[in-house]
Amino acid sequence: MKRIGLLSVLCALLILTVSAGAQEVACEEGDFYIYADKNSPKNHFIPSGWMGDTGDLAFNDQATEEALSGGTSMKINYDPEKGRGQGWAGIYWQSAQNNWGTKDSGYDLSEYNKLVFSAKGAKGGEVITGVKVGGLTTIGANREPAPYPDTVNKESGPIRVTDNWQEYQINLTDEDLSYVNGGLAITFNADHAQGEQTIYIDDVRYSYDSDLTSEDDSANFPFYVYADSNSLDNHFVASGWMPATAAKDIRLDTNWKNYPFSGGTCIRVEYKNNSGTRWAGIYWQQPADNWGTVPKAGYGLQGAEKLTFWARGDKGGEVIYEFKIGGLSSGEYPDSDSASIGPIELSTEWEKYKIDLRGRDLSYVIGGFAWATNIDVNDPEGIVFYIDEIKYEK
Repeated sequence: MKRIGLLSVLCALLILTVSAGAQEVACEEGDFYIYADKNSPKNHFIPSGWMGDTGDLAFNDQATEEALSGGTSMKINYDPEKGRGQGWAGIYWQSAQNNWGTKDSGYDLSEYNKLVFSAKGAKGGEVITGVKVGGLTTIGANREPAPYPDTVNKESGPIRVTDNWQEYQINLTDEDLSYVNGGLAITFNADHAQGEQTIYIDDVRYSYDSDLTSEDDSANFPFYVYADSNSLDNHFVASGWMPATAAKDIRLDTNWKNYPFSGGTCIRVEYKNNSGTRWAGIYWQQPADNWGTVPKAGYGLQGAEKLTFWARGDKGGEVIYEFKIGGLSSGEYPDSDSASIGPIELSTEWEKYKIDLRGRDLSYVIGGFAWATNIDVNDPEGIVFYIDEIKYEK
Protein backbone atom coordinates (compact mmCIF):
# COMPACT_ATOMS: atom_id res chain seq x y z
CA MET A 1 0.00 0.00 0.00
CA LYS A 2 1.17 3.49 -0.86
CA ARG A 3 0.67 6.17 1.75
CA ILE A 4 0.46 9.79 0.64
CA GLY A 5 0.12 11.62 3.95
CA LEU A 6 3.57 13.08 3.28
CA LEU A 7 1.95 15.40 0.74
CA SER A 8 0.12 17.24 3.50
CA VAL A 9 3.32 17.60 5.53
CA LEU A 10 5.19 19.01 2.55
CA CYS A 11 2.35 21.38 1.77
CA ALA A 12 2.35 22.69 5.35
CA LEU A 13 6.12 23.21 5.31
CA LEU A 14 5.94 25.06 2.01
CA ILE A 15 3.18 27.33 3.30
CA LEU A 16 5.48 28.38 6.12
CA THR A 17 8.45 29.07 3.89
CA VAL A 18 7.27 30.44 0.51
CA SER A 19 5.34 33.40 -0.84
CA ALA A 20 1.55 33.56 -1.19
CA GLY A 21 1.70 32.63 -4.89
CA ALA A 22 3.79 29.59 -4.18
CA GLN A 23 1.45 28.65 -1.31
CA GLU A 24 -1.34 28.35 -3.86
CA VAL A 25 0.80 26.07 -6.01
CA ALA A 26 1.68 24.00 -2.96
CA CYS A 27 -1.98 23.59 -2.01
CA GLU A 28 -2.87 22.63 -5.57
CA GLU A 29 -0.17 19.97 -5.38
CA GLY A 30 -2.02 18.64 -2.36
CA ASP A 31 -4.78 17.38 -4.65
CA PHE A 32 -4.18 13.79 -5.67
CA TYR A 33 -4.63 13.53 -9.42
CA ILE A 34 -5.85 10.64 -11.49
CA TYR A 35 -5.58 12.77 -14.63
CA ALA A 36 -4.13 16.26 -14.93
CA ASP A 37 -2.75 16.07 -18.48
CA LYS A 38 -1.24 13.39 -20.71
CA ASN A 39 2.11 12.25 -19.23
CA SER A 40 1.74 14.59 -16.25
CA PRO A 41 3.91 13.54 -13.29
CA LYS A 42 0.84 14.22 -11.11
CA ASN A 43 -1.14 11.35 -12.66
CA HIS A 44 -1.92 8.21 -10.66
CA PHE A 45 -3.81 4.99 -11.50
CA ILE A 46 -3.95 3.24 -14.90
CA PRO A 47 -7.06 2.89 -17.14
CA SER A 48 -6.49 -0.85 -17.54
CA GLY A 49 -9.64 -2.43 -16.09
CA TRP A 50 -11.96 -2.73 -19.07
CA MET A 51 -15.36 -4.32 -18.39
CA GLY A 52 -18.55 -5.42 -20.13
CA ASP A 53 -18.80 -4.93 -23.89
CA THR A 54 -15.21 -3.73 -24.13
CA GLY A 55 -15.27 -3.62 -27.92
CA ASP A 56 -17.94 -0.91 -27.74
CA LEU A 57 -15.45 1.52 -26.16
CA ALA A 58 -12.71 3.63 -27.72
CA PHE A 59 -10.40 5.50 -25.33
CA ASN A 60 -7.93 8.31 -26.00
CA ASP A 61 -6.12 9.97 -23.09
CA GLN A 62 -4.41 12.61 -25.23
CA ALA A 63 -7.30 14.23 -27.07
CA THR A 64 -6.34 17.75 -28.11
CA GLU A 65 -9.60 18.98 -29.65
CA GLU A 66 -11.14 19.55 -26.22
CA ALA A 67 -9.27 20.34 -23.01
CA LEU A 68 -10.40 22.15 -19.88
CA SER A 69 -6.85 22.86 -18.78
CA GLY A 70 -3.44 21.94 -20.11
CA GLY A 71 -3.17 20.58 -23.62
CA THR A 72 -5.16 17.34 -23.48
CA SER A 73 -8.21 15.60 -22.07
CA MET A 74 -9.53 12.03 -22.00
CA LYS A 75 -11.97 11.13 -24.77
CA ILE A 76 -14.28 8.12 -24.46
CA ASN A 77 -16.45 6.98 -27.36
CA TYR A 78 -19.19 4.49 -26.56
CA ASP A 79 -20.99 2.79 -29.43
CA PRO A 80 -23.45 0.32 -27.85
CA GLU A 81 -23.37 -2.54 -30.32
CA LYS A 82 -23.46 -5.00 -27.39
CA GLY A 83 -20.52 -6.96 -28.79
CA ARG A 84 -20.49 -9.36 -25.84
CA GLY A 85 -24.22 -9.16 -25.19
CA GLN A 86 -23.79 -7.26 -21.92
CA GLY A 87 -25.46 -3.97 -22.83
CA TRP A 88 -22.94 -1.98 -20.82
CA ALA A 89 -19.23 -1.19 -20.74
CA GLY A 90 -16.76 0.59 -18.48
CA ILE A 91 -13.19 1.28 -17.48
CA TYR A 92 -11.46 1.07 -14.09
CA TRP A 93 -8.43 3.22 -13.31
CA GLN A 94 -6.31 0.83 -11.20
CA SER A 95 -3.30 1.35 -8.94
CA ALA A 96 -1.30 -1.17 -10.99
CA GLN A 97 -2.09 -2.42 -14.46
CA ASN A 98 -4.93 -4.98 -14.46
CA ASN A 99 -4.92 -5.11 -10.67
CA TRP A 100 -8.33 -6.44 -9.64
CA GLY A 101 -7.20 -6.89 -6.05
CA THR A 102 -4.28 -9.31 -6.37
CA LYS A 103 -1.48 -6.78 -5.85
CA ASP A 104 -0.78 -4.65 -2.79
CA SER A 105 -0.41 -1.40 -4.71
CA GLY A 106 -3.35 0.68 -3.49
CA TYR A 107 -3.16 4.16 -2.00
CA ASP A 108 -4.13 5.48 1.41
CA LEU A 109 -6.28 8.50 0.52
CA SER A 110 -7.72 9.07 3.97
CA GLU A 111 -6.89 12.77 3.98
CA TYR A 112 -9.33 13.48 1.14
CA ASN A 113 -13.12 13.65 1.21
CA LYS A 114 -14.22 14.03 -2.42
CA LEU A 115 -13.45 13.01 -5.98
CA VAL A 116 -13.70 15.89 -8.42
CA PHE A 117 -13.81 15.73 -12.23
CA SER A 118 -14.99 17.80 -15.18
CA ALA A 119 -16.88 16.45 -18.18
CA LYS A 120 -18.61 17.51 -21.36
CA GLY A 121 -20.23 15.82 -24.33
CA ALA A 122 -19.38 16.25 -27.98
CA LYS A 123 -22.98 17.30 -28.67
CA GLY A 124 -24.59 17.59 -25.23
CA GLY A 125 -27.11 15.19 -23.72
CA GLU A 126 -24.72 12.24 -23.45
CA VAL A 127 -25.06 10.07 -20.34
CA ILE A 128 -22.44 8.63 -18.00
CA THR A 129 -24.26 5.81 -16.25
CA GLY A 130 -21.96 5.59 -13.23
CA VAL A 131 -18.85 7.11 -11.70
CA LYS A 132 -17.37 5.02 -8.91
CA VAL A 133 -14.58 5.05 -6.34
CA GLY A 134 -13.34 1.66 -5.16
CA GLY A 135 -15.44 -1.49 -5.35
CA LEU A 136 -12.69 -3.93 -6.37
CA THR A 137 -13.23 -6.64 -3.79
CA THR A 138 -13.47 -9.95 -5.66
CA ILE A 139 -11.55 -11.69 -8.44
CA GLY A 140 -12.33 -14.23 -11.14
CA ALA A 141 -15.58 -15.64 -12.44
CA ASN A 142 -16.22 -17.32 -9.09
CA ARG A 143 -15.99 -13.98 -7.25
CA GLU A 144 -13.36 -15.15 -4.78
CA PRO A 145 -12.44 -12.53 -2.15
CA ALA A 146 -9.53 -10.40 -3.32
CA PRO A 147 -6.35 -10.53 -1.20
CA TYR A 148 -6.15 -6.73 -1.30
CA PRO A 149 -9.70 -5.37 -1.57
CA ASP A 150 -10.73 -1.73 -1.74
CA THR A 151 -12.00 -0.36 1.55
CA VAL A 152 -14.48 1.93 -0.23
CA ASN A 153 -17.30 1.43 -2.71
CA LYS A 154 -19.08 4.67 -3.57
CA GLU A 155 -20.92 5.32 -6.81
CA SER A 156 -22.71 8.33 -8.29
CA GLY A 157 -24.83 8.77 -11.39
CA PRO A 158 -26.37 8.65 -13.90
CA ILE A 159 -25.07 12.01 -15.16
CA ARG A 160 -26.36 13.75 -18.29
CA VAL A 161 -23.62 16.07 -19.52
CA THR A 162 -23.90 19.22 -21.61
CA ASP A 163 -21.75 20.49 -24.48
CA ASN A 164 -19.88 22.74 -22.02
CA TRP A 165 -17.38 21.76 -19.37
CA GLN A 166 -19.01 21.25 -15.97
CA GLU A 167 -17.49 20.10 -12.70
CA TYR A 168 -18.92 17.14 -10.78
CA GLN A 169 -17.98 15.51 -7.50
CA ILE A 170 -18.49 12.37 -5.46
CA ASN A 171 -18.86 13.08 -1.75
CA LEU A 172 -16.56 10.71 0.16
CA THR A 173 -17.15 12.08 3.65
CA ASP A 174 -17.20 9.24 6.21
CA GLU A 175 -15.94 6.73 3.61
CA ASP A 176 -12.97 4.50 4.44
CA LEU A 177 -10.27 5.53 1.96
CA SER A 178 -7.42 3.75 3.71
CA TYR A 179 -6.88 1.45 0.73
CA VAL A 180 -7.92 2.50 -2.78
CA ASN A 181 -6.96 0.36 -5.76
CA GLY A 182 -9.90 1.28 -8.00
CA GLY A 183 -9.29 5.01 -8.07
CA LEU A 184 -12.01 5.66 -10.62
CA ALA A 185 -14.50 3.65 -12.65
CA ILE A 186 -16.70 5.06 -15.41
CA THR A 187 -19.55 3.00 -16.88
CA PHE A 188 -22.06 3.42 -19.68
CA ASN A 189 -25.09 1.39 -20.67
CA ALA A 190 -26.94 1.07 -23.94
CA ASP A 191 -30.29 2.20 -22.56
CA HIS A 192 -28.95 5.49 -21.27
CA ALA A 193 -26.81 6.15 -24.33
CA GLN A 194 -29.51 5.43 -26.93
CA GLY A 195 -26.83 5.34 -29.62
CA GLU A 196 -23.21 6.30 -30.13
CA GLN A 197 -21.85 9.05 -27.88
CA THR A 198 -18.56 10.79 -27.15
CA ILE A 199 -17.63 12.26 -23.76
CA TYR A 200 -14.57 14.23 -22.67
CA ILE A 201 -13.20 14.10 -19.09
CA ASP A 202 -10.47 16.24 -17.53
CA ASP A 203 -8.94 17.31 -14.21
CA VAL A 204 -9.84 14.16 -12.26
CA ARG A 205 -8.55 14.38 -8.71
CA TYR A 206 -9.10 13.64 -5.04
CA SER A 207 -9.43 16.77 -2.93
CA TYR A 208 -10.33 17.94 0.56
CA ASP A 209 -13.15 20.36 1.38
CA SER A 210 -13.41 21.41 5.02
CA ASP A 211 -17.04 22.49 4.50
CA LEU A 212 -18.21 19.20 3.02
CA THR A 213 -20.67 17.24 5.16
CA SER A 214 -22.15 13.75 4.94
CA GLU A 215 -24.81 13.10 2.32
CA ASP A 216 -28.34 12.02 3.09
CA ASP A 217 -28.44 8.56 1.50
CA SER A 218 -32.13 7.93 2.18
CA ALA A 219 -34.11 7.03 -0.91
CA ASN A 220 -36.75 9.24 -2.45
CA PHE A 221 -39.97 7.48 -3.44
CA PRO A 222 -41.11 6.41 -5.93
CA PHE A 223 -37.76 4.67 -6.44
CA TYR A 224 -37.64 3.22 -9.94
CA VAL A 225 -36.15 0.00 -11.16
CA TYR A 226 -37.47 0.86 -14.62
CA ALA A 227 -39.31 4.00 -15.71
CA ASP A 228 -38.28 4.20 -19.36
CA SER A 229 -35.29 2.78 -21.22
CA ASN A 230 -33.21 5.96 -21.08
CA SER A 231 -34.56 7.37 -17.82
CA LEU A 232 -32.00 8.67 -15.36
CA ASP A 233 -34.38 7.56 -12.60
CA ASN A 234 -33.65 3.88 -13.32
CA HIS A 235 -31.77 1.87 -10.69
CA PHE A 236 -30.31 -1.65 -10.76
CA VAL A 237 -28.99 -3.50 -13.85
CA ALA A 238 -30.58 -6.48 -15.60
CA SER A 239 -27.38 -8.48 -15.30
CA GLY A 240 -28.29 -11.51 -13.20
CA TRP A 241 -29.26 -14.04 -15.85
CA MET A 242 -30.18 -17.43 -14.41
CA PRO A 243 -29.02 -20.22 -14.72
CA ALA A 244 -25.69 -20.36 -16.55
CA THR A 245 -27.48 -21.40 -19.75
CA ALA A 246 -29.87 -18.42 -19.70
CA ALA A 247 -28.19 -16.62 -22.59
CA LYS A 248 -29.39 -19.45 -24.88
CA ASP A 249 -32.97 -19.16 -23.64
CA ILE A 250 -33.69 -15.46 -23.10
CA ARG A 251 -33.86 -12.46 -25.37
CA LEU A 252 -34.20 -9.20 -23.44
CA ASP A 253 -35.08 -5.83 -24.97
CA THR A 254 -35.37 -2.95 -22.51
CA ASN A 255 -36.09 -0.48 -25.30
CA TRP A 256 -39.27 -2.00 -26.79
CA LYS A 257 -41.38 0.77 -28.33
CA ASN A 258 -44.50 -1.11 -29.41
CA TYR A 259 -47.42 -0.60 -26.99
CA PRO A 260 -45.66 0.30 -23.70
CA PHE A 261 -47.80 0.91 -20.64
CA SER A 262 -46.40 4.43 -20.18
CA GLY A 263 -43.66 6.58 -21.63
CA GLY A 264 -41.95 5.60 -24.84
CA THR A 265 -40.65 2.11 -24.03
CA CYS A 266 -41.15 -1.05 -22.00
CA ILE A 267 -39.27 -4.29 -21.37
CA ARG A 268 -39.82 -7.22 -23.73
CA VAL A 269 -38.76 -10.74 -22.70
CA GLU A 270 -38.71 -13.75 -24.99
CA TYR A 271 -38.16 -17.12 -23.33
CA LYS A 272 -37.58 -20.43 -25.16
CA ASN A 273 -36.18 -23.64 -23.73
CA ASN A 274 -33.31 -23.84 -26.23
CA SER A 275 -30.81 -25.14 -23.66
CA GLY A 276 -33.00 -27.88 -22.20
CA THR A 277 -32.54 -26.45 -18.70
CA ARG A 278 -36.33 -25.90 -18.54
CA TRP A 279 -36.22 -22.71 -16.46
CA ALA A 280 -34.76 -19.20 -16.62
CA GLY A 281 -34.93 -15.76 -15.04
CA ILE A 282 -33.25 -12.40 -14.65
CA TYR A 283 -32.26 -10.34 -11.61
CA TRP A 284 -31.89 -6.55 -11.72
CA GLN A 285 -28.80 -6.03 -9.54
CA GLN A 286 -26.77 -3.27 -7.90
CA PRO A 287 -24.12 -3.11 -9.26
CA ALA A 288 -24.07 -5.33 -12.35
CA ASP A 289 -23.39 -9.03 -11.63
CA ASN A 290 -23.46 -8.54 -7.86
CA TRP A 291 -24.72 -11.75 -6.23
CA GLY A 292 -23.75 -10.53 -2.77
CA THR A 293 -19.99 -10.24 -3.11
CA VAL A 294 -19.66 -6.45 -3.27
CA PRO A 295 -19.61 -4.51 0.03
CA LYS A 296 -21.52 -1.24 0.49
CA ALA A 297 -23.34 -1.72 -2.78
CA GLY A 298 -27.02 -1.94 -1.88
CA TYR A 299 -29.71 0.70 -1.67
CA GLY A 300 -31.40 1.54 1.62
CA LEU A 301 -35.11 1.39 0.77
CA GLN A 302 -36.63 1.41 4.23
CA GLY A 303 -39.98 3.15 4.10
CA ALA A 304 -41.14 1.45 0.92
CA GLU A 305 -44.35 -0.48 1.52
CA LYS A 306 -44.70 -2.10 -1.87
CA LEU A 307 -43.07 -2.73 -5.22
CA THR A 308 -45.49 -2.23 -8.11
CA PHE A 309 -45.15 -3.04 -11.79
CA TRP A 310 -47.26 -3.56 -14.89
CA ALA A 311 -47.10 -6.67 -17.05
CA ARG A 312 -48.85 -8.33 -19.99
CA GLY A 313 -48.42 -11.35 -22.21
CA ASP A 314 -48.06 -11.42 -25.96
CA LYS A 315 -50.81 -14.02 -26.49
CA GLY A 316 -52.29 -14.35 -23.03
CA GLY A 317 -51.92 -17.33 -20.69
CA GLU A 318 -48.18 -16.87 -20.17
CA VAL A 319 -47.22 -17.95 -16.64
CA ILE A 320 -44.44 -16.26 -14.69
CA TYR A 321 -43.63 -18.55 -11.83
CA GLU A 322 -42.29 -15.81 -9.56
CA PHE A 323 -41.72 -12.06 -9.39
CA LYS A 324 -39.36 -11.15 -6.58
CA ILE A 325 -37.28 -8.54 -4.78
CA GLY A 326 -34.18 -9.35 -2.73
CA GLY A 327 -33.08 -12.86 -1.89
CA LEU A 328 -29.51 -12.69 -3.20
CA SER A 329 -27.69 -14.49 -0.39
CA SER A 330 -24.74 -16.40 -1.85
CA GLY A 331 -22.09 -13.82 -0.93
CA GLU A 332 -20.78 -12.11 2.17
CA TYR A 333 -22.96 -9.02 1.55
CA PRO A 334 -26.46 -10.42 0.86
CA ASP A 335 -29.84 -8.76 0.51
CA SER A 336 -31.32 -7.92 3.89
CA ASP A 337 -34.65 -9.61 3.04
CA SER A 338 -36.83 -10.93 0.22
CA ALA A 339 -40.45 -10.93 -0.90
CA SER A 340 -42.26 -12.38 -3.88
CA ILE A 341 -45.55 -13.13 -5.63
CA GLY A 342 -46.52 -15.86 -8.06
CA PRO A 343 -47.31 -17.83 -10.06
CA ILE A 344 -48.92 -15.11 -12.20
CA GLU A 345 -50.89 -15.82 -15.39
CA LEU A 346 -50.74 -12.86 -17.75
CA SER A 347 -53.39 -11.52 -20.09
CA THR A 348 -52.85 -9.55 -23.28
CA GLU A 349 -53.76 -6.30 -21.53
CA TRP A 350 -51.57 -4.38 -19.12
CA GLU A 351 -52.33 -5.25 -15.50
CA LYS A 352 -50.82 -3.85 -12.32
CA TYR A 353 -49.17 -6.15 -9.78
CA LYS A 354 -47.88 -5.55 -6.26
CA ILE A 355 -45.29 -7.18 -4.00
CA ASP A 356 -46.17 -6.33 -0.40
CA LEU A 357 -43.09 -5.05 1.45
CA ARG A 358 -44.65 -4.12 4.78
CA GLY A 359 -42.60 -5.51 7.64
CA ARG A 360 -39.64 -6.37 5.40
CA ASP A 361 -36.08 -5.32 6.16
CA LEU A 362 -35.15 -3.15 3.17
CA SER A 363 -32.03 -1.64 4.69
CA TYR A 364 -29.81 -3.25 2.03
CA VAL A 365 -31.26 -4.16 -1.34
CA ILE A 366 -29.01 -5.41 -4.16
CA GLY A 367 -31.57 -7.57 -5.98
CA GLY A 368 -34.04 -4.86 -6.90
CA PHE A 369 -36.35 -6.98 -9.02
CA ALA A 370 -36.43 -10.46 -10.55
CA TRP A 371 -38.61 -12.80 -12.52
CA ALA A 372 -38.31 -16.53 -13.10
CA THR A 373 -40.38 -19.10 -14.93
CA ASN A 374 -40.16 -22.56 -16.50
CA ILE A 375 -41.27 -24.25 -19.67
CA ASP A 376 -43.41 -26.83 -17.84
CA VAL A 377 -46.10 -24.23 -17.03
CA ASN A 378 -45.91 -22.53 -20.43
CA ASP A 379 -46.26 -23.14 -24.15
CA PRO A 380 -43.52 -25.66 -25.13
CA GLU A 381 -42.67 -23.34 -28.03
CA GLY A 382 -41.85 -20.51 -25.62
CA ILE A 383 -43.43 -17.26 -24.48
CA VAL A 384 -43.13 -13.50 -24.90
CA PHE A 385 -44.15 -11.05 -22.16
CA TYR A 386 -43.71 -7.38 -21.28
CA ILE A 387 -42.99 -5.41 -18.09
CA ASP A 388 -43.15 -1.66 -17.42
CA GLU A 389 -43.13 0.94 -14.61
CA ILE A 390 -41.29 -1.07 -11.96
CA LYS A 391 -40.98 1.01 -8.79
CA TYR A 392 -40.79 0.99 -5.00
CA GLU A 393 -43.53 3.05 -3.36
CA LYS A 394 -44.69 4.11 0.06
